[in-house]
Amino acid sequence: MQAVKVLAPSSAAAAGVARGGERRGGRGARERILRAAEQLFYAEGINTTGMERLTEVAQVSKRTFYQHFPSKNALVEEYLRRLDTQPVPRERVLRREDLPPRARLITLFCEDPAGGAAGESGGEPDDRDGARRVRARGCPFHNAAVELAGTVPAVEKAVLDHKEGFTQLLIDTARAAGATDPTSLGRQLTVLFEGATALSTTLNDAAPMADARSVALVLLEAALGTEA
Repeated sequence: MQAVKVLAPSSAAAAGVARGGERRGGRGARERILRAAEQLFYAEGINTTGMERLTEVAQVSKRTFYQHFPSKNALVEEYLRRLDTQPVPRERVLRREDLPPRARLITLFCEDPAGGAAGESGGEPDDRDGARRVRARGCPFHNAAVELAGTVPAVEKAVLDHKEGFTQLLIDTARAAGATDPTSLGRQLTVLFEGATALSTTLNDAAPMADARSVALVLLEAALGTEA
C-alpha cells in the first residue's frame, strides 16, 4: 500500500506545544491548550485523549484548564470552530486564486493538492512493512462526528455547518467553472471526496483518492462539456 501523509489540520499545531513536563499557567495558557487539542484530538483521537494527556502536553494544571474551558466538550467545540476558520489542508485548494475553478476541482482529488500528500494525516507512526509511516487520519470533522456519535449537540452542529459549507464551496466552484447544473455537480463531488477520504483513512492508503480523481474527471467532462 502507498502511505498516506499530509499536514495535520494546523501545521502550527505541534509547534509551540509543550515539550517536557513543566506545568505553566498565566499568559498563553489558553493558546497552549488549543494547540494541544489540535495536535492530540487529530492525531490520537478525541475519546482517547484524556485530561491528563491534554494538560501534560499543554503544560497547564487542571485548575488552569478549567479556568479557560468548563469541560473537555467545550474544548472540542472550540477546536472545531477554530478549524473551520482555517480549512484543513486538502480543502484549501478550493480557495486558491492562482488556479482557475476547473483546475481547483481537479486538484482537490490530486495526491498533493497543497504541499502535503494524499488524504489527511496526523502524525501517528505506522511501522508496517518495516517502513515508518504517518497514519492517515482523514477529515477532523468527520472524525469528531464518528467519535462523538451525536452525543454533543454543539459538536454535531459544528460538523454539519462545516460539511454544508464545504458542499456549498464545491457548488460555487462548479458554477464558476461553467457547469450547467452546478448544484448537482457540487453535491456529487462532495460524496465522491468524502467517500474517498474516509476509505483512504480506513486503509491508510492513497489509492482511493487516486481512484476518486478518475471518477471526478468523468463527472467534470460530462458537466462542463469539454475534456477536464
